[in-house]
Amino acid sequence: MAEVKDPWYLHLGLYLVIILMVGYLAKIAIIDPQEIVAYERYCKDESRLRMKNLKEAQVLYFMKNGKYTNELDSLLNFIKNDSFVQGVVNGFDTIMQRSTNPFQKLTSGEFIPDSLRFAPKSSVAYIIQIDTGITFDSVINQNKKLLRVDTVKKIGTRYVIEDPDGYGRIGDLNNDALKNTASWE
Repeated sequence: MAEVKDPWYLHLGLYLVIILMVGYLAKIAIIDPQEIVAYERYCKDESRLRMKNLKEAQVLYFMKNGKYTNELDSLLNFIKNDSFVQGVVNGFDTIMQRSTNPFQKLTSGEFIPDSLRFAPKSSVAYIIQIDTGITFDSVINQNKKLLRVDTVKKIGTRYVIEDPDGYGRIGDLNNDALKNTASWE
């Protein structure tokens, strides 16, 4: 019996297909996961920087107005247009010999107030909430007769900023000890 040899170009074609498949599998198994991890790390770091800047904006808003706000638009307008914020951003502490700017630069290298509106991963707006509390107090005279019931409404004494992508939160609506504290610190 005579053996039939396959043509050389058939073997070469099969070897090329095998090499291409190994290269493609290496890309899927090694390179793509590294890119995904790097993107996830970028989104987490960028989102946390944005939330820290929103926290600083809330602190400045509280210093000027005596309460926090739950409106992201008014907070961003406050950062961009208020003279008090501009004075703090452009100020210089002569004792410590450093800037009084509380805002941190984002990973792009600059601070852009409009970029604070959305989370970098999902492009969904950050969730900002403030507390609202009503306190009832009875005023009674010496004869134990009810004179009046005072109601005190407190709005904006605590706040929380949450990332819609789940990278953390700053503040707490129920605990004053966590007022300006980030969940990842």
